[in-house]
Amino acid sequence: MPARIPSRVLVTASAAVLALTLTACGSSGRTAGGSSGDGALAWALTQGSEATFRASATEWNKEHPDSKINYQYFQNDPYKQKLRTAVGAGNGPVLFENWGGGGLKTYVDAGKVADLTADLNADPAWKNRIFPSVLKSTTFDGKTYGVPVNGVQPVVLYFNKQLLEKVGAEPPRTWDDLLALVKKFKAKGIAPISMGGASKWPDLMWLEYLVDRVGGPETFANIAAGKKGAWSDPAVLKAAEMIKQLVDAGGFAKGFTSVSADTGQAEAQLYTGKAAMILQGSWAYGTMATGSPKFVSAGNLGWSGFPAVSGGKGDASNIVGNTANFFSVSAQASAKEKKTAVAYLKDGVYNDTYIDSLLKNGDVPPVKDLDAKLKTTDNADWTTYVYGLARDAKSFQLSWDQALTPELGNDLLTHLDQLFLGQISPQQFCAQMDKAAQG
Repeated sequence: MPARIPSRVLVTASAAVLALTLTACGSSGRTAGGSSGDGALAWALTQGSEATFRASATEWNKEHPDSKINYQYFQNDPYKQKLRTAVGAGNGPVLFENWGGGGLKTYVDAGKVADLTADLNADPAWKNRIFPSVLKSTTFDGKTYGVPVNGVQPVVLYFNKQLLEKVGAEPPRTWDDLLALVKKFKAKGIAPISMGGASKWPDLMWLEYLVDRVGGPETFANIAAGKKGAWSDPAVLKAAEMIKQLVDAGGFAKGFTSVSADTGQAEAQLYTGKAAMILQGSWAYGTMATGSPKFVSAGNLGWSGFPAVSGGKGDASNIVGNTANFFSVSAQASAKEKKTAVAYLKDGVYNDTYIDSLLKNGDVPPVKDLDAKLKTTDNADWTTYVYGLARDAKSFQLSWDQALTPELGNDLLTHLDQLFLGQISPQQFCAQMDKAAQG
């Protein structure tokens, strides 16, 4: 479908927003604000679950011509800025995709998000079907402000099986294994790890896992609680030192700081044989399955949990990532728009067709009693792995840039990027984050 940019976006777009890729699906030509008059506008992200959203809207709108859902799609990074601007101005869409956590709470505190608690309590079958651990990401002070719309998204270590076989190695089970693999791949002229470093947030996955493996979940719990000096915890410093060690060892593909995570280029480096591994969220499976179906169907894509760290406190089953992406409803939506939005979330999301579409894309929705269906999927090995990973994890830590306030999350991405670029030392990283947290 050709891209189409609503006139209002063109008028109000900032320089950053002009860089976004915007495509509309089933739009009625309305403005980018919250009122359509004949349905509900939904903002969502490109890639990931976009195919499921498109199919869902088509099915829903065919059956509900008087209460349509009109999607518009955006790339990840410009979307965050666009959403902040629109919601802050009271001009956001009726439905908007988000990650829960501190970012959503900021909107909730500003009175911009509708409370869905009564709607969920009115339909126990809907509410009780969703994993409670997932709804926690959108529940504040006992009230729920969003429901999941795609799959659990733990971060896993993907690898190219053919390249591992080429160097005669197994997937790394420990940090020392990983460092040894870096040397082996470099000796063969193969980039060890690809990463979309230009987007900064993929850097965070390394810090999150290393802090957990070294210090356990309580280390970030102290950070999230705003405990003074929490960023200078020995576990955070150790993790920062390990990142520097990996960068200095040439662990990442040349030019990784110029690669955008929104383009699928980092994943392409893996399935085209240019890089051996990538640490990414479960959504990357769909990107690779779409980018190179033959590579995935031939069984050349492998995956494993993040390596353990010798002497560390964190359990090897602990995972980080996004519990799911969510849809929240604007508090500025009209009664009719909210009714349409809630009806769609209840009956149009996670119905059988929707779940089958997610599973086909490699997304595992956080709903109960899914075991039998998982076994029937074409990619049962992948979906069963992700389902078990989320179900059995002793800790499932929401991504830090989502768990923290947007301001502190931005400071974190900035300073972590500087650490990866070698512009600051691990000690300076900890000190700068302590200062930002107390600011």
